[in-house]
Amino acid sequence: MLGFNSLTAAVARSTIGGAVSNASSASSSRTTGLFRALSTTTESLKVKSTTPPPVASQEERIKYFKIYRWDPDHRQKPYLSTYPVDLNDCGPMVLDALIKIKSEQDPTLTFRRSCREGICGSCAMNINGRNTLACLCYIDPKEEDGKKAAGGDVMKIYPLPHMYVIKDLVPDMGNFYEQYRSIEPWLQTKDGKSEGQAEFLQTREDRAKLDGMYECILCACCSTACPSYWWNADKYLGPAVLMQAYRWIEDSRDEFQDKRLAELDDAFKLYRCHTIMNCTKVCPKHLNPGKAIAHIKKKLAEK
Repeated sequence: MLGFNSLTAAVARSTIGGAVSNASSASSSRTTGLFRALSTTTESLKVKSTTPPPVASQEERIKYFKIYRWDPDHRQKPYLSTYPVDLNDCGPMVLDALIKIKSEQDPTLTFRRSCREGICGSCAMNINGRNTLACLCYIDPKEEDGKKAAGGDVMKIYPLPHMYVIKDLVPDMGNFYEQYRSIEPWLQTKDGKSEGQAEFLQTREDRAKLDGMYECILCACCSTACPSYWWNADKYLGPAVLMQAYRWIEDSRDEFQDKRLAELDDAFKLYRCHTIMNCTKVCPKHLNPGKAIAHIKKKLAEK
């Protein structure tokens, strides 16, 4: 009986041990699964890095700008300063390069600028031998076609020619504006507005006659490109002012055409123009001052 009881107890222990072992194995399996689920959830909650992949460095496209410098406060002659600019890190226009040079290399560099859209005429200067606006002049002409050139060339920048220089690229425009004032560039009528009149009207055809003249922004690129203006700037009005004079002569609302023509009928004011046409060639707004001057001469000849 004792042997039988011992055998029965052994079998019971073996059965209980197997059950405990199975229960332990199942619990271990469930725990492992729970850890895997938590691990997966943790991975899914991680914020992915937003750092962009490293960009391959571009080859530098260095262009050198030789810029006219003169400071009246320093007793030295005018000179050229050279500034290197990487075109990969610069806008496409010459004005972009000038602003970059002033901001990063030489804060003493002086030039005029305002609209950056070819409307104000402030940034007129001589770039590579041609009068133009720095905000409309591409550093490399190939950029106009969407192609980037290799750079490495030299660009020379001077103030407008044959004008007194105030500092660096800033010319003295005083004489030019005085000449503009002398033509009285405003609408003149004999009787003024009648009672209840809101504005001076004109036909569409008369309005169309002013096209190609009213767009002038008085940048003086044309006048300072004219050899006659170089030698007689004190007497010859120059292409820009003469075109503006014709703009008012041709305006159907103005009633002082004869007076305006009479004031221009002068050997120097008007007839210093020899139709060289540099004015039309350099105009950044693609206007034709030479044609306007020819029309003034024609009207005087017909009188």
